Amino acid sequence: MILPSTPAPAAPPSGAEPLYRQVYERFRGAIVQGTLKPGDRIPSARALAKELGVARGTVEVAYSLLASEGYIQARGQAGTVVSPDLQPHAAAPAAQPPAAPARDEHAWPRSSGILPFQMGLPALDAFPRKLWARLGARQLRGLQAPELAYPPSGGLPSLRSATAAYLQVARGIHCQPSQVFITSGYNHTMRLVLQALFEPGDEVWMEDPGYPPTRFLLEQARLRPAPVPVDHDGLIVGAGIERAPRARGAVVTPAHQSPLCMSLSLPRRQALLDWAERNGSWIVEDDYDGEYRYVSRPLPALKSLDTQGRVLYAGTFSKVLFPGLRLAYVVVPEAQAARFEQICWLTGGAPGLTQAILGAFIAEGHFGRHIQRMRKLYAERREAAAAGLAAALGPRMRIDPQPGGMHLVARLAGRQADRGLASRMQQAGLFAEALSRWYAAPGGQSGLLLSFTNIASEAQARELGMRIRALM
Repeated sequence: MILPSTPAPAAPPSGAEPLYRQVYERFRGAIVQGTLKPGDRIPSARALAKELGVARGTVEVAYSLLASEGYIQARGQAGTVVSPDLQPHAAAPAAQPPAAPARDEHAWPRSSGILPFQMGLPALDAFPRKLWARLGARQLRGLQAPELAYPPSGGLPSLRSATAAYLQVARGIHCQPSQVFITSGYNHTMRLVLQALFEPGDEVWMEDPGYPPTRFLLEQARLRPAPVPVDHDGLIVGAGIERAPRARGAVVTPAHQSPLCMSLSLPRRQALLDWAERNGSWIVEDDYDGEYRYVSRPLPALKSLDTQGRVLYAGTFSKVLFPGLRLAYVVVPEAQAARFEQICWLTGGAPGLTQAILGAFIAEGHFGRHIQRMRKLYAERREAAAAGLAAALGPRMRIDPQPGGMHLVARLAGRQADRGLASRMQQAGLFAEALSRWYAAPGGQSGLLLSFTNIASEAQARELGMRIRALM
């Protein structure tokens, strides 16, 4: 067994890093510097704990963090080794533990790995990779010279047609392919919409709590976000009219409010559409996970009720297939299609080959079947995750009931600060987002947002819950 050539960590004085962090940093440093090389075996947690004179759990937490970041791999009876495919010289600098209360709100957390409870990730283990590879190989074999040129700025006609056909059947949206614009993600979609339809200084409603990047995008476009509260029926339209009656737009998540997951009621939908028609305002419907409803059939999209051409429907392929796809879309009113074609020509589009593969995936029925499988799988994983966390945490945390979505809303008992707990979880290799950060102003409700899509069993959820319990 190989140890880093550094002295064993001693108990830290008051204010120093915790022991598990010291162990983590020393192993990580040895791997980055090349002292420990890919494939090298490292001591077992028990052996290292005995040698360093620390609790075994301390070493296990450090090893868990190293494993979650891809530095080491457990090989069963063969022991634990430095990841064989690791390139030490390319490793990133050590990340400093975030100071949640003082963090830059515009530096929204992202992770390039797969951590337990990580938001925004579908069930990557259930994606049909072999099928996707076959479709990709077929597209490459049939590639013609014109397809090597720049793809159409609004998206490949085949993908726009396949998307329009799918939305008509699955979401009740009647649209022409010319109204569908393919983008490289939600941020691209929003920038396209804001550039096409709004002017600096315009007020735009957004839900409170609501998806923080939306607020940042509005501010970057020099628009004025107008936070509007939500209740059990979703966005409170009357409160929006009272606070910003002349707003030029609204960004809403009607299927599953982001992040609280309630659905916008039919009376509220009608009131929102009436307000937009009277005011000449635009509604951006962000339907990021509307397919995943577990108590009944998925609700029709707000766009399906729009008879006056005031709703722009934004969807994503990345959250239902895999994030590396980097493809999304927006359906615009027919009268605005020419304007969006012009803006797309200036802003560019998504890679043509990826669009072609996805177009075939949808047109041949694989996309619809995948959604059906995932709806069943997510219902099972949601139940397992909620049960496992409840068994581990008991009264310390309560899971909100919700009709659908891809994450759990976990309420903390007592005066537990969600940002502090989320920070400690991230340091320990568990992804978490603090609910209070999704509110426009300080003092929002406390809780954790935890994705369940990659939690495979109740036992796994219970084990992860015990790790959270140790950090509370």
